[in-house]
Amino acid sequence: MNILILGSGGREHALAWAVLQNPKCDRLIVAPGNAGIDQIAECASLDVENPSAVCEFCSENSIDFIIVGPEAPLAAGVVDMLKDAGFLVFGPTQAAAQLEASKSFTKEICDAAKAPTAAWTRFTEADPAKAHIRQHGAPIVVKADGLAAGKGVVVAMDEETATRAIDDMFDGAFGSAGAEVVIEEFMGGEEASFFVLCDGTNVLPIGTAQDHKRAFDGDDGPNTGGMGAYSPAPVMTPAIQQQTLDQIIKPTMDEMARRGTPFAGVLFAGLMIEDGQARLVEYNVRFGDPECQALMMRLGAQALDLMLACAEGRLDQAKVNWANDHALTVVLATRGYPGVYEKGSVINGLDTLPETSSQMVFHAGTTAKGGHITATGGRVLAVTARGASLKEARDQAYAMAGQIDWPEGFFRKDIGWRAL
Repeated sequence: MNILILGSGGREHALAWAVLQNPKCDRLIVAPGNAGIDQIAECASLDVENPSAVCEFCSENSIDFIIVGPEAPLAAGVVDMLKDAGFLVFGPTQAAAQLEASKSFTKEICDAAKAPTAAWTRFTEADPAKAHIRQHGAPIVVKADGLAAGKGVVVAMDEETATRAIDDMFDGAFGSAGAEVVIEEFMGGEEASFFVLCDGTNVLPIGTAQDHKRAFDGDDGPNTGGMGAYSPAPVMTPAIQQQTLDQIIKPTMDEMARRGTPFAGVLFAGLMIEDGQARLVEYNVRFGDPECQALMMRLGAQALDLMLACAEGRLDQAKVNWANDHALTVVLATRGYPGVYEKGSVINGLDTLPETSSQMVFHAGTTAKGGHITATGGRVLAVTARGASLKEARDQAYAMAGQIDWPEGFFRKDIGWRAL
């Protein structure tokens, strides 16, 4: 079959890598892709947030199956138009994608479904929001309501940081995403990610992971889109996974169906675990990045079969075949990220690294220029390794990262520290 993946990041490189291992894939196109993806699949220039353009491209290229990687095309309604045109597509509709596109929408769903989550209040003006912070004190969490590329959340340990976040958001630091702000109680505990596939009726767990959001070692520095991840996450015990399914995910899916907007696609539940109980931090309606790199390394070719079963509404017949293994991803980012950083630096040493079923470098913000791979983004590479133990996966990933010659880049040295 002819398959199209929409997106250009490390997540999409990992998805492409897994899909290509499945014999069902005859032709793979990734739009727009990146320098790493271009080495294994066709890349195409396409505005992935333009539903009409995507539909036209799929018709012209006889595409049989579309996998939507990032959240922006989902929020733009690309899936809706593709389905209306008769295409088989993996990803939720625009209405269902509100579970990520609007923090307040998700909170309303959680309230209706009685899903455990943080207490919250919504604000459309700065002064009442600041008054709320003064009343409740810190630590407290301030979130831009809309999509902000993973950066619209401030965990404020003092009132000054919280009020500054309010000013930033209402002053346009995150564009229209910050026109409305959600303030939540601070939840203590250990954070983890739980990934399930949903076809509107059935729910199938496909893995756990733990991300490292802070920029620097020791979970220090500003929040980022993710500096590394590993799978599985030991904190997500079978009991906590079952509690999450019974009290959070399934009630959410039931409430979405009750409202006439059933959810179909991958649902990524960000959870806070404390005293053996999970509470929802947030939902994402796509694979996490860099969690996807670790998950795809473990899933391999079956990832395509699972996504097809999801899109075709037959998840009740699907099964995940897990190996008893571990995967760990280390993100290499441009110095200055997540703040101001320069683009265009040259990355050397990539051609000497292995590309196997247990060791891969997934590209995110890269392009090929003058015979060299250059950095074009904040998070640039995701060095990923798989091993019989988490320590083995970590050691292999860091050995690979150490061979990359890129003075303008940096990476955390402690990915996996909680488990190890």
